[in-house]
Order: sequence, then structure tokens, then C-alpha cells
Amino acid sequence: MSFEKTISRRSFLSLSAMTAASALAGCASTSGTGTPVGQPMSFPNPVRAFQTVPAPTDAELAVMYGPIEDGGFLIPAVPFQQIDPRFYRQQVIDPTGQPAGTIVVDTPSRFLYLVQPGGTAMRYGVGIGREGFAWEGSGVIQWRQRWPRWKPPNEMVARQPELAKYSIENGGMEPGLKNPLGARALYIFSNGEDTLYRLHGNPDWRSIGKAVSSGCVRLLNQDIIDLYDRVPNKAPVVVLQ
Repeated sequence: MSFEKTISRRSFLSLSAMTAASALAGCASTSGTGTPVGQPMSFPNPVRAFQTVPAPTDAELAVMYGPIEDGGFLIPAVPFQQIDPRFYRQQVIDPTGQPAGTIVVDTPSRFLYLVQPGGTAMRYGVGIGREGFAWEGSGVIQWRQRWPRWKPPNEMVARQPELAKYSIENGGMEPGLKNPLGARALYIFSNGEDTLYRLHGNPDWRSIGKAVSSGCVRLLNQDIIDLYDRVPNKAPVVVLQ
């Protein structure tokens, strides 16, 4: 497919002011069953979201999604052949029109973009839980954490008493392969306040591209590590619902 000669650089959405969500459910991961999505409809030219530069080969994918030893943990390989290829990490022609260095979360289409110079973007497939739909707007990556502890808020513990051992008061769940936040977490703040919206790793590859019952925005552990290494603190973030 030939690339278009004219690229719209208009902002893909005039975002409404941030709407504070009621307490989020702590970005917990659940079983990877859920609702898939269709073609993205969010940008001035959504076709560009599928134009890769070039598409990764099977050999490249085997390396990208192979086992990783990180932080004392061995992250298992991802059976990428069982994931829809559009959700592989890949460089694409930028469909967002945002400045280079911006993270764009296209929630309806289950894509996260890191806009690059020269009209391209790194695109990652994501899974979205109900908390992933609870906030939209613009902010910054205020805090980045390797192998974070998971601390479900008190509201979640009240609904699920079995999580009391991981409560804020008890120090949360220790880092590890079963931790719902996975290998990395990026924390979004807006106007100096925590939005409670997280971009984080994920121990369940089956949830990528799906809307599942709980959580914020989850990436494959291999992908969140890649994103983490590319994104500094204070990187701008735009979240589209």
C-alpha cells in the first residue's frame, strides 16, 4: 500500500476537560476473555493506523516476544502467533497528528501510540478494563516504576474482601510475574494530581485487544518494558475515549 501524499497534522480530538473518575479498581488484571474491537474510528485518517514501516518479520517477533530475564524475574515468551497481528508492537505511519514524544491512548481501538519524529509512531496493542474507560484528557507521565507493587484501593477491597492482604495498609502485593501491574507501570497525572490512570504490564497475553472486566491500560510485559525505556518522566499523554 502506498502512503498518502497529504498528511493531516490536525489534532485528532479536541479533548474535553479531564473528568475525575470515582475510585478506580486498582488496575487489576483478570481473565483474558472480553470484547474485541473493530477498525479504529478516532483519527482524521484512521487508515494510516495500519500502515507499517515495515511490518515486523516472524524472526523479529520471535525476538521481541521471546523470554526476558529482568529484575530477577524470567518473563516467559509470548505465543504471538495466537494474537491478532495488528496488536504486535510495530512502527506505523502516525495517524494521531500529535507532537513527537506524545503518548496517545486510543481506547476504543485498543492501541497505544508513542509519536516519533518524521511522521511515524510506535504502536502497541493494549487491553482495556472498565477503569480504562473512566478517564480521558491530557496529562504527563509523572512517575515510572519498575516491577511495581499493586495496592488495590479500599473501595476494591470492600467489594472483594479476599484482597485485604494486598491493601494499602498492608503494603500491597509484592512485585512478580503474577502481579497485576506486571513488569512496569507508568502513572498519569493531570494538573498536578494523580488521575489514577495507569499504563502497565500484564501477565495475561490473552487480554490484549480485549475489553475485560477490570484494570486500566495493560500491555504485554515485553511491550511495557520497551515503552518504559523510550518514555521519560513528564512525557505528555493524551487519552481518547
